[in-house]
Amino acid sequence: MEKNWVLIYSASKLYQAELLKEILNENDIICDIINKKDSAFLLGDIEVYVQKQNEEKALAFVKEFKA
Repeated sequence: MEKNWVLIYSASKLYQAELLKEILNENDIICDIINKKDSAFLLGDIEVYVQKQNEEKALAFVKEFKA
């Protein structure tokens, strides 16, 4: 991941990350999902990243999303 991207959310289920991605995209926040889950052992997380300049705005949505 490039330097100007920051991790804002980790999930154990892909659908959780996809749902957050949809919410962020609807609010004009570009994001990307990186699946770090091992396919054989199902260990690891799915991570959601946003550009550094959108971090605060995105974290506000993450806070609402977790509630």
